[in-house]
Amino acid sequence: MAMKIRLARGGSKKRPFYSIVAADSRMPRDGRFIEKLGTYNPLLPKDSEDRVKMDVKRIQEWIAKGAQPTDRIARMLEAAGVREKAERSNPQRAEPGKKAQERAKEKAEKAAAAEAAAAEAAAAPAEEAPAEEASAE
Repeated sequence: MAMKIRLARGGSKKRPFYSIVAADSRMPRDGRFIEKLGTYNPLLPKDSEDRVKMDVKRIQEWIAKGAQPTDRIARMLEAAGVREKAERSNPQRAEPGKKAQERAKEKAEKAAAAEAAAAEAAAAPAEEAPAEEASAE
């Protein structure tokens, strides 16, 4: 039986409220759980102490029994100082998506073409000017 410590959603439409629960991973998100371990109210400001309430002792007991916290719960536990911060590596995070990369490429090509045209336009009159001076003499 794979145990998870996860969020179970409650609250009405557009007004989320979550319970932190220990549940079998095969059960539905808001379905049967074994024990309620706390609450999370995302509508409260980040600095509010009522935003996340956890029974830390019970959570540690569940983790000792082999329950796996979800990513969001793990971050809450890190913020509470219960867990050490895990090193997260997401090398693609800063890269733009395919469409944005294509747009940037097109923009760069247009800019290069415009620069080349501007350079030709600047070079052409400069070459013609000495010829005019020579014909004037």
